[in-house]
Amino acid sequence: QLQFRGPSATRGYFHNPEANRRLLKGEWLDSGDLAYMAGGDLYLTGRAKDIIIKAGRNIYPQEVEQAVSEVPGVRKGCVALFGSRDPETGTERIVLLAETREQDPEARERLRRQIEAVANDLLGMPLDDLVLAPPQTVPKTSSGKIRRAASRELYEQGMPSQGRRQVWLQFLRLALSALLPQMRRLGRSVAEFTYAGYAWLLFTLFAVPVWSLVVALPSIKARWWVMGRSARLLSRLLGIDVRVDGIERLPRDRQLVLTANHASYLDGILLVATLPIRFVFIAKVELQRQLIPRLFLTRVGCEFVERNDARQGLADSRRITERVKRGENLLFFPEGTFDRMPGLLPFRMGAFMVAAEAGVPVVPVAIQGTRSLLRAESWMPRRGEVLISVAEPVMPVSSEWSAVVELRDRVRQAILRRPGEPDASE
Repeated sequence: QLQFRGPSATRGYFHNPEANRRLLKGEWLDSGDLAYMAGGDLYLTGRAKDIIIKAGRNIYPQEVEQAVSEVPGVRKGCVALFGSRDPETGTERIVLLAETREQDPEARERLRRQIEAVANDLLGMPLDDLVLAPPQTVPKTSSGKIRRAASRELYEQGMPSQGRRQVWLQFLRLALSALLPQMRRLGRSVAEFTYAGYAWLLFTLFAVPVWSLVVALPSIKARWWVMGRSARLLSRLLGIDVRVDGIERLPRDRQLVLTANHASYLDGILLVATLPIRFVFIAKVELQRQLIPRLFLTRVGCEFVERNDARQGLADSRRITERVKRGENLLFFPEGTFDRMPGLLPFRMGAFMVAAEAGVPVVPVAIQGTRSLLRAESWMPRRGEVLISVAEPVMPVSSEWSAVVELRDRVRQAILRRPGEPDASE
C-alpha cells in the first residue's frame, strides 16, 4: 500500500476520528492506493478498497470491467465489479453491474450469458450476481472514474432504477458540476488574498516600531529583547504554528556556530523567536549598501561578508573568527541564498572554516515549512506550520582543508536527514 508524508499533506478530517484512524499511520498518511516501484518510478495499480476477496483469492476488478465493456450491447466504461457482503453467510459475493440500452428480453438474456462467460473466463469462477442497468446508473467521479463503493451501496439498497434523466436535469447537473469547482476556487482565492493582506498589515505595523526601537536602544541586550518578543508575537498573530525539536542539544557552556538551511525570508525571524540564545547574523554584503537594512542589522550585531571576492572573503572570515573567540555565537545560512523550488543547495565553506579556526562546534538546524509560508519571488504569505529541528553538534577535527570539507559534508547530511528538504545538489 502507498503511504506518503510532506509539508503539504493534510492534518486529517474535520471532526471525523474514524476516517482519521484509517488515514493517519503515525507520521505517514495512507493514500488507500496500491502501487509498486520499478526503476525508481512509482506505478499505481488501483485502490485497496476495490479488491474483492473470494475463497482466499484477491480479485482486481479493472481487468474484468474492461473485458465486459467490450461485449456488444454493454456501454463502454460503464461497468463496475465489486464485492458485497452476504448478510446470511457473512462471505463476500462477486457482483457485476453493467449498463445497457437493450430493452428486448431475449436480447438482454443473450447479453447476460455473454457477460457471464467473459467474467467466468477471467475470474475462474461464476459471478454471484449480474445486474443489467439502464444508462446513467453506474456512479462515476467528475473525472469519469468508476465509484465502486457507491455502486455497492446502490446494489445493497435495492438498485433504485434511475433510467435516463430528463434533458433539462442533465444540463442543470452539468452546469452545477462546472460551477461548484469554480466557486470553491474563488473562495480559496478570496481567503488567500484576505490572509495575505492581513499579514502585510501586521508586517507594516510591526516593522516601523521594531526598527525604530532597535536603532534607538543603547544596549544590544535590549535590542534583542525587543526582537525576540516581537518575533514571537508576530508569529502568533499570523497563525504560524512553530514547533522546535532538539532544543536541548544547543550547548549552553560554550560558543557555537549555527548553520541552518535557507528557504524563506521568514527563517531569520522564526529563529530569533524560538532559539534561546543570542547570535550574530552573517549576511551578504549587498545588504550593507541599503540604508534601512544596514542600520537595523548593524545595531543587532550583524556581520556582512563578501561572497564573490575571495581575498575580501578571507579577511571577513578572520574578522568573524575573532568574534567567536571573544565569546559570541554565529548564525550562517551556508547555502548563501534560497530558491522558490524545494531542495537543499550546495553549502559554501565560510561557516566551517570559521568553526575549525575557532575550535567551536557546528550545530545543524533544519527548518521545515517556511518555504510554503512565503516563497522566493512571491509576496503572498500563507498560513502554515513550521518545524525547527536542532541536530547534535558536530565538532571540527582540525583546520586542515580536507577536515573542513568533511565537517561541511557531515553538517549537510545532518540537515538532509531531517524531514523537509530534498538534496538539490544532485
